[in-house]
Amino acid sequence: MRLLRPLVAKAWLPGPAVLLALLLVTLWSAACGGQSESSQSSVPGTGSLKVLVAETFLADIVSNVAGTAASVEALMPLGADPHAYELTPAAAVKVAKCDVLVVNGAGFEPTLDQMLENIGENAEVIEASAGLTSRSAREGEEVEEAGAEAHHHDQGDPHFWLDPTLVITYVENIRDGLSEADPANAAAYAANAAAYIRSLRELDTWITQQFSVIPVERRLLVTNHESLGYFADRYGFKVVGTVMPSVGTGASPSAQQLARLIDTIEQAGARAIFLETGSNPDLAEQVADETGITVVTQLYTHSLTEAGGAAPTYLDMMRADTEAIVAALK
Repeated sequence: MRLLRPLVAKAWLPGPAVLLALLLVTLWSAACGGQSESSQSSVPGTGSLKVLVAETFLADIVSNVAGTAASVEALMPLGADPHAYELTPAAAVKVAKCDVLVVNGAGFEPTLDQMLENIGENAEVIEASAGLTSRSAREGEEVEEAGAEAHHHDQGDPHFWLDPTLVITYVENIRDGLSEADPANAAAYAANAAAYIRSLRELDTWITQQFSVIPVERRLLVTNHESLGYFADRYGFKVVGTVMPSVGTGASPSAQQLARLIDTIEQAGARAIFLETGSNPDLAEQVADETGITVVTQLYTHSLTEAGGAAPTYLDMMRADTEAIVAALK
């Protein structure tokens, strides 16, 4: 059974290692196929519900809703780029063995989409972003005239979580999905979700207050790729350009695109280029050399850090990014 709406398969062909894993998963599924639906859904509320979550930031959100009623594990390691993540045989087996799989959805995890098509209906799936509508590019965001193909706006922007108010929808979807998988703990999931939603609203208020020190004319963002659109919409910023002309991180800009980005930065008066941690800074530094602006390399957008780092939780991640943007633009 799938929870919420099923993922849409993308055009992806698994490599030999994953094909082998899929075969192993199929054999494992067949061996366990005698379980009835009732035995799978009647999980005792002792933390034995195995919840696998695609990304680390999303695993933290799920953990806040699950509390002690379920065990939660992130599929991707800390620091992984979800856009470029490739399934391994070990990951394939984890997907097959979990009770519930939570994904961002909205086309963000194409390899997982195809994986689920291959392994069938073993895991119940919660698509955290279900019900949210992808944004359209705002006026002034296009860097070049023929931007539709280069910017991939037609594919939609899956980075909803960078607006904390949209994460409320994530929490509601997760709450409802876990409750369906584990009805005995529905009350606990509801209480945990309500508490975390309050934290998200408090975070939103705090971020708004922090940005009040940045003049409107300085609220201009240049980013590594198109990831901060929802964030910009929420807090009154404009994304005036991106180094990588795509919502993903796999696109490579042409010399013409970089030249246009430099012109756009100079005309708009942007003060900094913001890169996600782990991004290659070479192109951004090239643009910065031409324009004289700053490169900020410590934005946490796709992954958390270790416990002792700057962003061990989703709330910490958003606070750290807010402080970095304020420091660069105030």
